[in-house]
Amino acid sequence: MDLKISVDELNAMILRGELLPAFDRFYAPNVVINEVGEEPRVGKAVNREFEEKWVEGLRAFHSAEAKNVAVNETSPGTGVAFVEWFMHYDHDFADGEVKVEQVAAQEWENGQIVRETFYHG
Repeated sequence: MDLKISVDELNAMILRGELLPAFDRFYAPNVVINEVGEEPRVGKAVNREFEEKWVEGLRAFHSAEAKNVAVNETSPGTGVAFVEWFMHYDHDFADGEVKVEQVAAQEWENGQIVRETFYHG
């Protein structure tokens, strides 16, 4: 599948609030996810558990926007993507309102993300 189509569908699912189904569909079994400054989380099961806890702590989701998207496909379904996100939500970990601007740098292989790094302030 065309990588741009996969990236756009992933982003659309996130914007619709379908975070866990999007994770199940687009993340590889061996995925490594890293928030800059933290230890990488390795494997789909570990990362799925992290995502479940994040979703459980979500109190309200006010808005989100994929502001800029860049895709470089090296072969079908393989390459890199960069998504600049803005998100506004209320969450337990912050004990209230959160406004986040971040870039998700994704490495894709065969239509799934194998590595994702989040850069944010």
